[in-house]
Order: sequence, then structure tokens, then C-alpha cells
Amino acid sequence: MFKRVFGAAFAAGILTGILISGIHQFTTTPILLEAEKYEQGEHDHSQAFAPHLSNQPVLESASFSNDTPFKIYKAHSDAGHEGGDEAWAPEDGIERTLYTVGSEIVFGVAFALMLTAAFTVHGVPVDGRRGVLWAMGGFAVFTLAPALGLPPEVPGSMAADLGGRQIWWLGCAAATGVGLLLLVFGNRLPLIVLGLLIIAAPHVIGAPQPEHFGGTAPPELAGHFAAASIVTKAIFWAMLGWFSGTFYKKLADS
Repeated sequence: MFKRVFGAAFAAGILTGILISGIHQFTTTPILLEAEKYEQGEHDHSQAFAPHLSNQPVLESASFSNDTPFKIYKAHSDAGHEGGDEAWAPEDGIERTLYTVGSEIVFGVAFALMLTAAFTVHGVPVDGRRGVLWAMGGFAVFTLAPALGLPPEVPGSMAADLGGRQIWWLGCAAATGVGLLLLVFGNRLPLIVLGLLIIAAPHVIGAPQPEHFGGTAPPELAGHFAAASIVTKAIFWAMLGWFSGTFYKKLADS
């Protein structure tokens, strides 16, 4: 059992992390690089998109490709650009690519461990196709549902307090997971209704929002990034589920 769970998870996570990092180079990374040009003032008309934000603090991500709020952030203002230290972030080029690949592999292995553990607990034979079905549940829990309240953001976007965002994200993911379990495995109508209510609860409460909306990048660029991030993450979960189910079955057969 140990070999199946960990062997399949590490193989699936590493392979998925490498492949999705390559996909990011054609989907989210070009958008991030373009958004950083607006944030750094390389485009003369960047301030036209947020004329009321010149004295407001802006959160800048280190541009890792994962869409959870658990990233490296550096907060700064206009004064911070003139002087003072900024938080560390990987340099453009090979360093950023290596950190992106590394972070995707870590996330891939972690989520694959959750999938293979779920396969073991459920006890039903699993293959690649069944693995994708399980992975779509993970996509709903960790990406789709939280994105309704906290969509992926480009560097320079206005954002609420990071601590509040993380707490809401965790609560939303937990509620969605519990609700989906009740919907799928609940055999009574009250349990199904309860599952729906639990899924809806975080969105009724609402995610923390900034006092002002906007940012240094054009809204079209921000919207494109949000869509590209969600679609790319769906590909990530589909690959992770297929590889996890396939490797799990092969190790079980052996």
C-alpha cells in the first residue's frame, strides 16, 4: 500500500509538474511578463488604468503560476519604488523558470498524494479515467470554487489583506470539499441539500475585497490572465488525475 500511494503520487506529481510548467510558458507566463511591464512603469500609459491608486499600496506577486493566495508577495507603494528594500523574487529567465518548475512539482506531488490516498480509502479499482474524475473534484475544491471569490490576479492588482484572503480561501476549499463529499456519497436528500448549503456558504459570506478596485495593468489583461490560469489549472488537474490513476493501477497490478 505504501508503495502504491507514494510511488504513484511522486511519479504523477513530478511528471505533471514538468509538463504543466511547459504549458505555462505559452499561457500564463507571457501575460505575467506583460503585466509586470505596466507595474514597473515601462508603458507610459499604465497609470491611465488606475488614476486613483497612486498612493494606495499594491500587492505584487513573485509570479509563480499557482493560483492560491499562498505565494510570495511583496507589498510596496510609490514611495517604496523610490527607496527601501523589496522582498526577494526570482530573476527573469532561467531562475524564474526553475522556480516555476520546482513549485509546480511540489504542488503536483502534494495534490497527487491526496488523490492516491483517496483512492486507497475509497477502495474501488482505479485507472486513468477514474483518476481524472477524482481530479476534477480537486479542481473544483482548490481552483474553481475559490476563484469565484478570489480570481487569479496579475502583478500590481489591488487586493485585500493577505491574511484574510488566506483564511477565506482555506474555508472555501474545505467547505467545497465537504459539500462535494455529501453530494457524491450522501444517499439521502437531506445530506444532498446540506452539501449544497455548505458549498454556497463561503460565497454567501463573501471573500475579502480591497477598498478600491483596479491596478496598473489593463483590465483586459487581468481578465485574460484569470481565464488562462483557471483553464491551465484544469489541464493540470486532468493530467494529475490521469497519471495518478494510471500509476496507481500499474503498481497495484504489480
